[in-house]
Amino acid sequence: MIPVTDTIQLADDELSEQFVRSSGPGGQNVNKVATTVILRFDVASSPSLADDVKERLRGLAGRRIDQDDVLQIRSGRFRTRERNRVDARERLVELIRRAAVPPKLRKKRRGESRPARARRLDEKRRQGLKKDLRGPIVD
Repeated sequence: MIPVTDTIQLADDELSEQFVRSSGPGGQNVNKVATTVILRFDVASSPSLADDVKERLRGLAGRRIDQDDVLQIRSGRFRTRERNRVDARERLVELIRRAAVPPKLRKKRRGESRPARARRLDEKRRQGLKKDLRGPIVD
């Protein structure tokens, strides 16, 4: 089990990993050892996530989620397979943590009263006249 929040834990069987050869530094091993990890997480069929969290996760994932609702995280920053594996899992957990936070509800405010609007517009008019006086003097 992978702990995400106090209420969300991912089972190991919900994730699938594939290892591919990395680009970038690696010396002689770069063409022999598959160290980059592609972590896949099926958002739609995950029993660990509530529907609202899934919806927010889809929005946060952007292009990393495909048409089959599978989230893919690719990690090849490190030279070892294990560090890339840990990095991909940490990035998935962080993404789910961000999706687990519900958005703040917007509070509707009361509109401006009629006298307040009149004062604001009057002040705007005065300010505009003051700035008009700063212009060039025309004979």
